[in-house]
Amino acid sequence: MHRFSPGPGAGPGGRVGASAIPLSPGTSEGGGGKEDGTADLITAFVEYLHRERGASPHTLRGYERDLRAFEAYLTREDGDEPHNGADWTGVTHREIRGYLGMLLRTREKSSVSRTLSVFRTFFRFLRKRGYMEANPASLVSYPRKAGRRIEYLTVDDVFTLLALPSTETISGLRDRAILELLYSTGIRVGEMVALDRGDIRWDESTVRVLGKGSKERIVPVGDPAVTALDAYRKALDASPRKGPDADMDEEALFLNLRGGRLTARSVNRIIKKYILIGSLALDVSPHSLRHAFATHLMEMGADLRDIQELLGHESISTTQKYTHVSLDRLMEVYDKAHPRSKRSEYDETT
Repeated sequence: MHRFSPGPGAGPGGRVGASAIPLSPGTSEGGGGKEDGTADLITAFVEYLHRERGASPHTLRGYERDLRAFEAYLTREDGDEPHNGADWTGVTHREIRGYLGMLLRTREKSSVSRTLSVFRTFFRFLRKRGYMEANPASLVSYPRKAGRRIEYLTVDDVFTLLALPSTETISGLRDRAILELLYSTGIRVGEMVALDRGDIRWDESTVRVLGKGSKERIVPVGDPAVTALDAYRKALDASPRKGPDADMDEEALFLNLRGGRLTARSVNRIIKKYILIGSLALDVSPHSLRHAFATHLMEMGADLRDIQELLGHESISTTQKYTHVSLDRLMEVYDKAHPRSKRSEYDETT
């Protein structure tokens, strides 16, 4: 089998020296790790994501899985000529492109794009630490794909949806509070189900959100959402426990019928239920309310940078993907504001 060479900074036995890159205990001397340098580089990369970026365990598993699969592809024994540069530092953009082309035979373009993003991040990590002069993955383009259009909710659609849950039951009050909070704040469903009661600042009408990378942000909460949350909280506090030893999560903001913390999957089912009840011909998810939050703010004139802050995005380009402004709306703004527009006020006064 064609194996990777250790790469720069490797010591006896193909191990990367401690001065070159930090290793986990499992890959240090005597730790029982693999004996080739690439295993150490992948492990160090994953540790970097965890330590420096606060990546979730799910993200870490996905990154390592993609890199191990590419490693297996590069070291395969299939009768082909040996690859140029058998270690990570010698990987070329042609090898990456060939591997992704193979993946495209059986995977969705979105999945392959995610894999390419992993490669770009990994090789950027190696380049910054002196293992490579350039990032080969940056020379590979993302697969072209038709934009996945998120179901667009108009303001009327949202108001119809928000009015559907009953206010006569605890579950109905909870569901209305969920819908109101998602639309009022634009927070991710994962962020919402992780909220504790103490994260709501009732006197300020704000919520403390722990986003991606464990980054905290404070998001305003509209009055209807505050009212819905308060009604749910009071009804829950007044409800009898199911026996003296009822196992109820006292910290979680939203509870399931058994008293445990609500999950993101359950929230998705709740929203689907009300879409059916309201006979709304829409394929709506919790993310659709986040999308509507951003879109409606933008249509009302909010600055894109402010929306970026509310959504918890690091990149403004990410925020732009969440906004859906119709061509008619864009043309209207252009006609009113641009000095060279045919129907602008500038033309009318000259």
